[in-house]
Amino acid sequence: MHMSDALLSPVVGLTMAAVGVAAVGVAVANVKKDELSDSKIPLMGVAGAMVFAAQMINFTIPATGSSGHIGGGILLAGLLGGVPAFLAITAVLVIQCLFFADGGLLALGCNVFNLGVIPCLLVYPLVFKPLVSRGINYKRLSAASILSVVIGLELGAFCVVLQTALSGRIQIPLGFFTVLMLSIHLVIGLVEGVVTAAVLSFIHKTRPEIVDSAHTGQRLKGVPIKSVIVALFALALITGGALALFASRNPDGLEWALDIAITQEHETGADAAPDTGVAAGGDIFDAATGLQESTAFLPDYSFARDPDSAAGTSAAGVIGAVVTFVIAGAAGFVISMVKKRKRAIADG
Repeated sequence: MHMSDALLSPVVGLTMAAVGVAAVGVAVANVKKDELSDSKIPLMGVAGAMVFAAQMINFTIPATGSSGHIGGGILLAGLLGGVPAFLAITAVLVIQCLFFADGGLLALGCNVFNLGVIPCLLVYPLVFKPLVSRGINYKRLSAASILSVVIGLELGAFCVVLQTALSGRIQIPLGFFTVLMLSIHLVIGLVEGVVTAAVLSFIHKTRPEIVDSAHTGQRLKGVPIKSVIVALFALALITGGALALFASRNPDGLEWALDIAITQEHETGADAAPDTGVAAGGDIFDAATGLQESTAFLPDYSFARDPDSAAGTSAAGVIGAVVTFVIAGAAGFVISMVKKRKRAIADG
């Protein structure tokens, strides 16, 4: 569901970029004392790496010609808590955009809002946490995971429609586009919800303190999580380096819905603007594209000179997982250190 620049007007893109920056600022300001404790920082990095790798695996949706991949916001929130999860998924999206040209640079604010703010800062506290407030067990965790992921993806898909409509860059039947987006992401959400429930349930069974700490925001005290960190990082490397090779080649839910909506517009005989497709143009688009091309060393998760190379996909998966682990973990460490210093100054 990563949006491209071509769907957005400069006004909408820049407005959502400001919203995204503001959301990060608010999240950093509201990180609680124990949400980024020393034990949680490596967990933040490895969880981000796992989501990066998992997003590379598009699964086929039968009878549609479409595919989907997990968003990962609720999974991260279930492991880290809402605010640290938002910071981790933001790191994932920035890395995907700048280093792998996945999602447009002008659209980065939209993607942060749709895939980060909605699941981590809205759905997790308002839906997930109340469902497990009476005690975390397999049934409550499964119900909370599936319902939260579905609601988060549906809201995110609807925001994509709104952002596209407000931009007015392409002519499509918006009602039809809305139905397509919500229906295909309902299916994707159900699959992701089951995966999220399985992962959180497994971790809660082996190290219940991790999920409990995310729910309460309390420090992980004396909990041996080194084995969990190693296992999740190994899973991220295997997923990105090997399993990603078997990802579906079908268009993802957004591309699928957009293609059908554009085809429907053409078949109705309606007058179409010259750029009814999704080709961006203009100074701001050219600048964003140029900057992204200069930073993306593995565009579309492949070698630029050999885009069909399996080695390129594997390299992108492994490098992306490692970079995400380092950057997400470093971000958590820096924020934690700044918070500690401010508290020390305040305490005199």
